[in-house]
Amino acid sequence: MAVAGASKSFNATNPIYGTMRYPGRAGQLLSEAGADVGDEVEVALDRQVHQGTLMPHHDFSGHDIITLKLSSGYNVGLSVEKGASVKLISKKQSKSSVKRVMPPDSEKKDVSFLGTGGTIASYVDYRTGAVHPAKSAEELVFSVPELMDLCDVKAKVLCSIYSENMEVLHWQELAKAAADELNHGASGVIIPHGTDTMGFTSAALSFMLKSLTGPVVCVGSQRSSDRPSSDATMNLLAAARICVESDIGEVVVAMHSSVSDTSCVVHRGTKVRKLHASRRDAFRSVNVEPIAHVEGGEIVYASEYSRRVAGPVEVREKMNSKVSMLHFYPGFEPEHFDMIAGNVEGVVIAGTGLGHVSEKLIESLGKAVKQGVQVMATTQCLFGAVNLNVYSTGRDMLSAGVVPLGDMLPETAYVKLMWALGQSDDPSEVRDIMLTDIAGEITARRSV
Repeated sequence: MAVAGASKSFNATNPIYGTMRYPGRAGQLLSEAGADVGDEVEVALDRQVHQGTLMPHHDFSGHDIITLKLSSGYNVGLSVEKGASVKLISKKQSKSSVKRVMPPDSEKKDVSFLGTGGTIASYVDYRTGAVHPAKSAEELVFSVPELMDLCDVKAKVLCSIYSENMEVLHWQELAKAAADELNHGASGVIIPHGTDTMGFTSAALSFMLKSLTGPVVCVGSQRSSDRPSSDATMNLLAAARICVESDIGEVVVAMHSSVSDTSCVVHRGTKVRKLHASRRDAFRSVNVEPIAHVEGGEIVYASEYSRRVAGPVEVREKMNSKVSMLHFYPGFEPEHFDMIAGNVEGVVIAGTGLGHVSEKLIESLGKAVKQGVQVMATTQCLFGAVNLNVYSTGRDMLSAGVVPLGDMLPETAYVKLMWALGQSDDPSEVRDIMLTDIAGEITARRSV
């Protein structure tokens, strides 16, 4: 079907056309049918009939193209040339008119959902065509009704933001809310979360929460729930199964194990990294085996983990956010480090190889340490560990007072240093906290 040539925009009186106005013949047909964006319509052309939800017109679309979202979840662009017709099937239902109540079930274990936003809680807004975070917990839970077959769902939205907007305050509120839910009888807590910074949040909660009576599961998706390739449903169901069927008592991350819908992996909250921008199996456990796999409704354990305890759950949420994480690179200027170190109380350096920086940076490191700044070293290689005893540069870093953090991930070290500075003002005690394995963040033995 050829795209018709350019024509003047049809001045529909219907207010929905505004900035999303369909031009030319497309706009005329839609206006005559009384169709708004989000309505179910039928487009007949060339002896073919296509039915779907009317999507907004975009500037990059042809002038006589109508875009429908089909029942399969895919979009199709239809060229409405001479002889085409549009029929309104049904008007969109206002979200405000739908009142959904999650039915309680005393025979099932309670699982609390603490919504934060992100792709896993995102849906298409057919008024604008944009994907946006869910504004209510019910909107998320009812997108996967199978959850209510596994547990009695208790849900609330703490915030509705994309994960790049997460800050220390959000971690603290999540920690307190998770502890409160567990202390009031929840079998587990699920935190739907954007994937970009989920590793930071899981690490923060791992240090803040003590004596867990059940798992706190951070879960996300790489594809939003409106897409047929979404991984949201499987990940959420795996998270719920962990809460009701496992004896895990720590903070974990549950995500796809492969690009296929075969199984999900349970990662320790302090040892997990997003290693791919878009694949469904983007998350990997680093330097350790995953805790478990969830496949075919069964949990298969792969390594040791902390088990549930009697509680009550304690929260140690104090953090000092005056910490910076720096990625060393060739040409990193000492004055840049001086400028940052002069405004913070702690610095985590992701060095090259075994944790190295350039020789010309050593003096600045030593000066910062003398001024009371906690300077910690990790490796940007991720796999493997820092060792500053092998080469002269490393030994110079040790002499300058830099503290090597073994195989701790840079983002975990960054979060832990904020937490450590929140627990003590004593520099020696802060270093001791950083070198003590608290939540599985440091491993002495690594599997090959």
